[in-house]
Amino acid sequence: MHHLQKIAKINIEELDGIRLKPEVEHERKVAIFDLLEENYFAPVGDETGPYDVDLSIEDGKRLVLDVAKEGENDHFTQIKVPLMPVRKIVKDYFLICDSYFKAIKTSSPAQIEAIDMGRRGLHNEGSVILRERLEEKVRVDHDTARRLFTLVCVLHIRQ
Repeated sequence: MHHLQKIAKINIEELDGIRLKPEVEHERKVAIFDLLEENYFAPVGDETGPYDVDLSIEDGKRLVLDVAKEGENDHFTQIKVPLMPVRKIVKDYFLICDSYFKAIKTSSPAQIEAIDMGRRGLHNEGSVILRERLEEKVRVDHDTARRLFTLVCVLHIRQ
């Protein structure tokens, strides 16, 4: 059954003509690629995946996952989680990513590594909180939560 508990396809709410910085676009593509390559996604009370998921942010306050059976258009469940707890981490994560991308061009390897450790630490923290928020409605593993957190960060760009 485990191989059915996964996301087969993920759509992210259109970023309304917003052009992402190349490095952000790259992160988005990598997160989606890695997520679809391997993930664990198990809506509570349902074991008939794989699933197609539409990801969006509602009113700037809630992360919304519209979940459908693979290849079907009808969403059989909508998962909403408040973003307040991750919002500060997302902001800090953006700041540190900016520093990181600037540092790559000008700083010493030691400085870059220090910034990158901070970046990964924040990313993990955000992933853990997101996973806890989702827990009652959908179970995900650590790597899936990490990739979803990256996509939440990308979605936040338009807020």
